[in-house]
Amino acid sequence: MQAKTPTACIVVIGNEILSGRTQDKNVAWLAKSLNETGVRLSEVRIIPDVKQTIIDTVNLCRKTFTYVFTTGGIGPTHDDITSDAIACAFGIELELNKEAAAILENQYGKEKLNAARLKMAEIPVGATLIANPVSAAPGFSVENVYVMAGVPGIMQAMFDNIKHTLTGGAKMLSRTISAFTTEGVIADKLTAIQNNYPEVEIGSYPFIRNQRLGTCLVSRSTDETKLVSAHENIRSMLLAITQEVTEEDLAA
Repeated sequence: MQAKTPTACIVVIGNEILSGRTQDKNVAWLAKSLNETGVRLSEVRIIPDVKQTIIDTVNLCRKTFTYVFTTGGIGPTHDDITSDAIACAFGIELELNKEAAAILENQYGKEKLNAARLKMAEIPVGATLIANPVSAAPGFSVENVYVMAGVPGIMQAMFDNIKHTLTGGAKMLSRTISAFTTEGVIADKLTAIQNNYPEVEIGSYPFIRNQRLGTCLVSRSTDETKLVSAHENIRSMLLAITQEVTEEDLAA
């Protein structure tokens, strides 16, 4: 399944995420959007605003995954170092991109286009700009690395402008079913079902609802026929234990 489906890694860059001051809202949105494009999110890394860490992480991930998406660190302040780090990761220079500078001048006006704002036009040589219809300052891509803003609304607009350029594979489908039973009760039977359906990923997630223990079972696969069959087996297994079973609609 993984051989047929392009993979992606999200690199979240920012001390504010690691400190807990800011809660990341980009990963879940990107995961769903990538799946709709036929790209499977395989890994997420959260790293600090440290140049060498960004360089090392990007260089490892771009060789491991089909696509790498970074969020954060492309603003006008001193701690926005992502663009410089990406240039270093690829061994290319950072330059004042004329197209990006023109976009910013059009946005702010020549008299208000100060050095801090021009910093957002410093782009690695040869990079392709990613349009930003929200606040103008563009992101960019170099080979399979896409560098985007950390602000959710801006990041989403940037991704919407590049998703058509991604080459996707089969879409990952999923089915979810929940029941008021514990993992210890269903573990052996669930293992047997998983062994019968190696093409289907089956995840077990316990919950507490109204002070009662339950388990949510999520099946995922690019093969709809096998997904449905595995799900029906899980459903039958749960109904043999309890009638308190809740199904969710087919979802990504």
